[in-house]
Amino acid sequence: MSYCVLTAEFAHETNTFNIRKTDLDAFVAHGLYEGAAAIEARGDANTELAGFLDRSREYGWDVVHTISTDAEPAGPVTRVAFDHIAGKIVDKAKELGSGLDGILLGLHGAMVTEFSEDGEGELLERLRQILPRRIPIAVTLDPHANVTAKMCEHADILMSFKTYPHVDMRETARHAADLLQQAMAGVVTPKTLLVRCPMLEEANAGRTDMGPMIEWIAEARRHEKTPGALAASINGAFPNADIAEVGPTVLVTYEGDPAPHQAFAERIAEEMWSNRANILNTFHTPAEAAQLASDYEGEQPLIIAEYADNPGAGAYGDATALLDALLSAKVADACFGPMVDPEAARILSQMNIGDSASISLGGKSDARFGGAPLEVNAKVLHLSDGKLIGTGAQLGGLEFSFGPTAVIQIDGIVVLVVTERSQLRDQQQFRAFGIEPTAYRVIVVKSMQHFRADFEQIAGRIIVCDSGALCTMDYSTIPYRNVPRPIYPLDAF
Repeated sequence: MSYCVLTAEFAHETNTFNIRKTDLDAFVAHGLYEGAAAIEARGDANTELAGFLDRSREYGWDVVHTISTDAEPAGPVTRVAFDHIAGKIVDKAKELGSGLDGILLGLHGAMVTEFSEDGEGELLERLRQILPRRIPIAVTLDPHANVTAKMCEHADILMSFKTYPHVDMRETARHAADLLQQAMAGVVTPKTLLVRCPMLEEANAGRTDMGPMIEWIAEARRHEKTPGALAASINGAFPNADIAEVGPTVLVTYEGDPAPHQAFAERIAEEMWSNRANILNTFHTPAEAAQLASDYEGEQPLIIAEYADNPGAGAYGDATALLDALLSAKVADACFGPMVDPEAARILSQMNIGDSASISLGGKSDARFGGAPLEVNAKVLHLSDGKLIGTGAQLGGLEFSFGPTAVIQIDGIVVLVVTERSQLRDQQQFRAFGIEPTAYRVIVVKSMQHFRADFEQIAGRIIVCDSGALCTMDYSTIPYRNVPRPIYPLDAF
């Protein structure tokens, strides 16, 4: 039997402390594809859509793909943006009516809108309200999801990627599609349960390249092979969302008796709680990072990850504290990227290669987090429209754009200045603009963890810097109001 399946990708990780709301233009700028255009752009890369399509061909589904879009993490999604994108999905489901057999959605799990703390739950609820019958809905999530009760109520199947850096999107989507096929055929009747920890996030933000998460993910895979278990997910959560249902969760999609799956979820959650202070990263101050860079003599580059100013977690990407420290320490033979500064990029774009000028760089979004603008003398090395095609494990084969982009030299540091916010996670994000990362002694990337998927192979050493930007690990500087209390680490336990 051939089933009619509706598919869509709609993702946003919302940093509710970011003062810039995420409007429809933000989704358009990052890529908003409908129907066949989405399949052409994303259907043969490491994406959820590609995984959905892999299985659709195997099972002979009639796939109706509505939309694929996401936006860089920032402030709450506007009502106009949410209603427009969600409306495309809901309207198509309504149009298909009783002819629709199942729904596959690639979401994130940490979307907050102007009017709802739970964007994914809102979308799922709207779908349930217009569907003429209870058909199965399967959802893939990012492991930094803040999974809610409403998501579990309205989706039958929920599962998260098992890697961070995330490199298993397509694989996870195939798994979700397999379970949807079984549910549509009546082979299984899935439900999803969750257990939450009273923490802002797992101690190491869900890292799967080292630490206790490695064994927890292995246990999740083993549990998936036990009777009744269909999928097991461990979510590190997203702490920059000031919402009631924040925090790490363990999910099990199952059928039959929930007891063994509840016990598994509670045991893993208890282990996460017991490891709440087991932080594996050493977070250096900008001055410490600059000193380490000055002293570094390795054969391969020292990589400094500016953790707190990661645009991929909703930071502004224009913090200056680390760059200032590197310049003050006279660090040379270094490349730095990206510095998100549309104003500076515009000014530089009007200059010629080789020109030098004094400019105000960075620190323009909110100088309370990560430093004020730097007054620097910059030499223009390269100008570009910012477009590229990724080559790494995450962006490989996908079109990407920083918008109008300039490369400048400030003393001994080459700086990538961009218009559109995005973290540095692919070597091509340097190479496309004439910066060969392996040619430098020091590489600075504004990223938390995803950079490791492509940069770890060229690193002699990696260190992490907390520059005091919006994603600082010093949560006492962040004005939480809505999270449940007590919660770790805001409160003593």
